[in-house]
Amino acid sequence: MSELSIKVSIANRVYPLSVLMEEEEEVRKAAAYINERIKALESSFAVKDKLDLFAMLALELTLEKGHGKEELVNQKVSDRLTQLIDRIDSELATK
Repeated sequence: MSELSIKVSIANRVYPLSVLMEEEEEVRKAAAYINERIKALESSFAVKDKLDLFAMLALELTLEKGHGKEELVNQKVSDRLTQLIDRIDSELATK
């Protein structure tokens, strides 16, 4: 497993990276994908600040992967379990 030093360009900035040889293609594809999505966001919204575009992209990607939904569901389940436990404790205390 040898490492390569590569440079990828994301949003017109160059990032030097050390990657495993077998990961190089995947990293380059990921950078190209990010650039495509940044351009799409830039053309869809009147936002020119790259940091804002990165934040919007991070939010989109997180929601696409379901992390936002999963955490929301987990919180709802946790809240409901807490309510049920409190109710059981209350019932047991009155007996």
